[in-house]
Amino acid sequence: MPNPPVSALTIAGSDSGGGAGIQADLKAFAAHGVHGLSAISALTAQHTRGVTAVHVPPVAFLRAQIDACFDDFDIGAVKLGMLATAEVIHAVADALEAHAPRRLVVDPVMVATSGARLLAEDALEAMCTRLLPHADLLTPNIPEAELLAGMKIANAADAGQALERLLAMGAKAVLLKGAHLDEGAQVIDRYRDGATANVFMHPRLPIEGHGTGCTLASAAAAQLCLGLPVAQATAAAVAYVGRALRQGYRPGRGEVRVLDHLGAVDPDA
Repeated sequence: MPNPPVSALTIAGSDSGGGAGIQADLKAFAAHGVHGLSAISALTAQHTRGVTAVHVPPVAFLRAQIDACFDDFDIGAVKLGMLATAEVIHAVADALEAHAPRRLVVDPVMVATSGARLLAEDALEAMCTRLLPHADLLTPNIPEAELLAGMKIANAADAGQALERLLAMGAKAVLLKGAHLDEGAQVIDRYRDGATANVFMHPRLPIEGHGTGCTLASAAAAQLCLGLPVAQATAAAVAYVGRALRQGYRPGRGEVRVLDHLGAVDPDA
């Protein structure tokens, strides 16, 4: 019997509208040929026009999901998404310390598209102290990086300083997503680790994407499962999200565009 395939585990929230969260993560894993596992940290009632309700299951059940996955599968990477409370963050951190995954990608879902802050102060502190030091890759957007680094990011110099602060907090590599920073017609994503600095530039598209952050982190996790180093996995994930967004579609009555994961598969891969 052949060896089982490597798996990627997402610990994140469920999007009933199918565009973000667990659903986007599993689509990205499948598009990369990686077996997808999930532990659901929050349930949301949402569609393309917004979120109508959120339910956070008991942390004991979340831990049971994580333990079940590690008990039976060869997990090459774990991706973290929406962790709604300090209690959830501590439970996830305890589980990861017990199971010691080979790679960890942290997408710090902290600020809603509307700009509303999603994490209480104690949850922010828990994320900084218990998750960031274990992150092989951290993928904040500008508002999230501002909260984590404790500074305003208004220009390229600020972005560079924030990257250094986040690395100093323990993350081994950081991709600072630049869509919220006004730098003209280009969106500039900045990557840095202890040895490498990369800049990814893309034309700013006149569309509102849904699930781009979730997808980028899960695509990076999938590439890590396939054996790419962190810097190369990040570059591949950025390119994948660009293709998926350009080929995206509007499945609901809202204006947001959902990513086309299967259409984004690299034909040269």
